[in-house]
Amino acid sequence: MGMTEKVWGALTAMIKLEDKVNRQAEAMKQQQQKIEDLTGRVIRLEAQLELLTAAALTRRLK
Repeated sequence: MGMTEKVWGALTAMIKLEDKVNRQAEAMKQQQQKIEDLTGRVIRLEAQLELLTAAALTRRLK
């Protein structure tokens, strides 16, 4: 009986661990998507800043 309980306990622990790994993998995918979205936003903001800076310099020169 003791050996069966140990094997069952090991299998249960392995299943729980697999579930945790799967949840972490899903959380990482979501975080990566958020990072990519933020990166896109920063790129757009940088482009706007460069355009506005160039426009301000052009106005100053006139």
